[in-house]
Amino acid sequence: MASYERKSRIDAPLETVWDFHSRVSGLEALTPGWLGLQVEAVVGPDGESNPEVLEAGSEISMSMRPGGVGPRQYWTSQITDRERTDGVAYFRDEMIDGPFDRWVHVHSFYADGERTLLRDHVEYELPFGPVGDVLEPFSPIGFEGMFRGRHEKTKELLEERRHASVRE
Repeated sequence: MASYERKSRIDAPLETVWDFHSRVSGLEALTPGWLGLQVEAVVGPDGESNPEVLEAGSEISMSMRPGGVGPRQYWTSQITDRERTDGVAYFRDEMIDGPFDRWVHVHSFYADGERTLLRDHVEYELPFGPVGDVLEPFSPIGFEGMFRGRHEKTKELLEERRHASVRE
């Protein structure tokens, strides 16, 4: 299985970064506009619609239409694991229906004083069997732009918030 990983240091405390990434609003804020994301439904582990926090067992159904071209692509992910301990937090989402043959994304957060190390690790299999196997070496090119943008947006939103509260 192929994988991709990106790490960034965010000038914001772990609790702030963890809270931001634990909500659908964080997903929406970090997804580049050109992907045309629409969150279709969010269901919590107890069947509750639109839970405030994405706990283990939550499912997110969404669609994307990259560049506004072609039909919408539907994707459903489930939060399969979520844990917060002293100085470390993570959650794992797995695609249960969507465009990849397999997609497992682990979002990890490590406290570093008043800063946070953010780590995204994705294991995936492209669709289309042998054709996907041929294209796999090129897939990090697409992931790099998307995850670099997500990390930059995280820094922009959370560091701006932190510095604004320090000025007050």
